[in-house]
Amino acid sequence: MAGVTLTINGIETTVPNGTTILQAAEKLGFFIPTLCYDPELTRPGYCRICVVEVENVNNLPVSCATAVKDGMVVHTDSPAVIEARKTILELLLANHPEDCLTCGRTGDCRLQDYAYMYGVRRTGFTGEKRAYAIENENPFIVRDMNKCILCGKCIRMCAEIQGDNVIDFAYQGFHTKVATANDTPLSDSNCVFCGNCVSVCPVGALQEKGLRAAARTWEVEKVKTICPYCGTGCSLELNVKNNRVVGVTSSTEGGNGRALCVKGRFGYGFIHHPDRLKKPLVKKDGQFVETTWEEAIGLVAEKMGAIKREHGGDALAVLGSARCTTEDNYMLQKLTRVAFGTNNIDHCARL
Repeated sequence: MAGVTLTINGIETTVPNGTTILQAAEKLGFFIPTLCYDPELTRPGYCRICVVEVENVNNLPVSCATAVKDGMVVHTDSPAVIEARKTILELLLANHPEDCLTCGRTGDCRLQDYAYMYGVRRTGFTGEKRAYAIENENPFIVRDMNKCILCGKCIRMCAEIQGDNVIDFAYQGFHTKVATANDTPLSDSNCVFCGNCVSVCPVGALQEKGLRAAARTWEVEKVKTICPYCGTGCSLELNVKNNRVVGVTSSTEGGNGRALCVKGRFGYGFIHHPDRLKKPLVKKDGQFVETTWEEAIGLVAEKMGAIKREHGGDALAVLGSARCTTEDNYMLQKLTRVAFGTNNIDHCARL
């Protein structure tokens, strides 16, 4: 692919044809703020916070959706750019609730970070405020459309990654909002509650109910792991506070991107559930009692061996689990076919 040579903040660089100004600047280590941009999604250039100055160009183009050209000279932090970004932030804050002290996204809100970064303490624009009811009826996600900045990332995530197209922009002008068909609650729509929209929301419009109620952003330690629910191998981050898992957030390091299903993102309650089995149980005198793994495995081997001797190997059947690794399931089928002498083995994730 042909290279394109341009200059960014006085540094010359060559990048592949089709590279955006934002990508070229990030390659050189220059920071450009973004709100609607996401590397996994299409780039509509809605929010315009990523504008830059290009010499011999009259306007300030958005860096996330503008491809580089040979000889282009870019300034990412010129006075005109800084003034434009401040104005955009003031416009966004004009209709934004001033409840940062109690918002669950404090410390994890790009709008808050950028307002601090550019010294925008208050807005110069006054007018009507939105007053939408907070949608809190489902068990997973809190939707506060008063905080929505209309970046469209949740819409694109739902359509382009999840493929459900549950939400879109509705109404017009000042009353534009992100809504489901007929503006019904999520629980009355086709939403599968994967929570992927929450993972890309840059502000407090979408919040995971359990996590935000349990801890602030800076109180949790993130532990990277693999989702245990199926064999896809999605990466995720366990949010741990006081040695307890209080939530799950997306990780960008897995082959599946940040996408998770409803079980992977919200099904962590079993970890600390009081009914969770922590030791093997065997039935003695009609009651299950705790025992050692040695005794439990020995008892299973004895019982299954007796069935095989009396009725043959085909009297036994084994069901594998998607929670096990590929290697574990391989050993399980080996045990079934070689030791038990039967091909009666299936898998819970087989279609």
